[in-house]
Amino acid sequence: MSTRANEPPIPGLAPVPSLSWSIPGLQDDPTMCLRCRSAQLLCGKPICPILLKYHAFERTLPMVGGTEFEGSSPPGLFVGRFGYPKVAVGPLLSPEHGSTELLDTPEEWVGRSVPELVGFRTGLVRGTTRIRVTDAERPIPMLEDLQLLGVAGESAESEATFRRPPRGHLALSDASPPFGPSAPIERFRLDVRRVDPHLDRLASDVHANARTAVGELYDRGVRVSRIQRAFSVGTLGRRGRRRLVPTRWSITAVDDLLGKQNLEQIRLLPELSEVLLYRLTALDNRWIIAFLPGTFRYESIEAWYPNTLWNPSPSNLIVIGDHEGYNGRTTYASIGGCYYAARLAISEALLALGRQAGAVVLREVHPGEILPLGVWNVREHVRAALRAPPERLPGGISELEDRIRSTFAIPLERWRTASALLHEARTQRRLDDWLPRASVAAS
Repeated sequence: MSTRANEPPIPGLAPVPSLSWSIPGLQDDPTMCLRCRSAQLLCGKPICPILLKYHAFERTLPMVGGTEFEGSSPPGLFVGRFGYPKVAVGPLLSPEHGSTELLDTPEEWVGRSVPELVGFRTGLVRGTTRIRVTDAERPIPMLEDLQLLGVAGESAESEATFRRPPRGHLALSDASPPFGPSAPIERFRLDVRRVDPHLDRLASDVHANARTAVGELYDRGVRVSRIQRAFSVGTLGRRGRRRLVPTRWSITAVDDLLGKQNLEQIRLLPELSEVLLYRLTALDNRWIIAFLPGTFRYESIEAWYPNTLWNPSPSNLIVIGDHEGYNGRTTYASIGGCYYAARLAISEALLALGRQAGAVVLREVHPGEILPLGVWNVREHVRAALRAPPERLPGGISELEDRIRSTFAIPLERWRTASALLHEARTQRRLDDWLPRASVAAS
């Protein structure tokens, strides 16, 4: 892990008012919020102070038609993590009828604005009922319907009765996309006209373990967001081992499993022999993804401007990252699900190239990052960057550093200090470096 906790202020950046230092422990460890991202509540507070700040500025969402509700589910559902092993589970429902798949399909959201994305999600009402995670094996009728929703192949018409009118704030999470009002659900009726045949077949296969099922669905072209949904609601895995999996955990688990599956193939591929560069700017994030010659290794680094979402400091920049070598890592990445989401996108691109290589993902987060949109933001934007033709850099690492300098506002030296792979590329010599250019070209 590479972390720079006490970066000096960015030159020329005027401090802005902030209440960040009221968060216990933040002065001693400025990276705390960035490492936590509301998941672990490292500050010791029962509710994330940063998300609470954003909730305070959100207008309370209005009632949604009293306690009776009908509409279309994208299909979508949510499994909470609080109270585990008895968690809140329920469908995501839209008051619209017909096709609402776009509202819960992150693969289709690249290129859209934050207000547009939030607009998709605020109309989704979440019904909740508490269910033990082990009940996935012998589901009650409500959970049976949710598991059917988990394998649905298109939007499903639904009716619901809530104990009280759904209302509340926009629900925010760094792992999953936001959604709107919620309420306990008493009755739920679902009309699924078509199931996804691949999801349905693996849901019926009680002999395939979850890893095998996830990999087979991916190989058959099922979208990652759909696999995550089926995994979360306990429809995958061997008999006796199926469980409800909180949405936050299922997203990262699937990204991790699929990335590792791809890497098993990538490690058998020939090595890349040049530096390739990809760039993208989206949602006030600037991205550079670079492939470096040699065997597989991977690094993801995020630099957060002051007063951005997970850096509440009024003046200090925070740079944080993690990396792994050829054989992977054995500990959980400090930057959380974003690390595994980007690694999945990287692995897909390397397979398409037919090469193994070092991969560096650099993300510069500017003040337009105002709300947590979910891990999809990283996975899909890295995928989008890697779909474009790469820039080939014959000047190698020196030319790459020139591009970093010209693309990012943060000085190159800070990226150098934070990056293990950039340091390695500048200081390590390869066997090819000692061979005559003609011999290398001939090989």
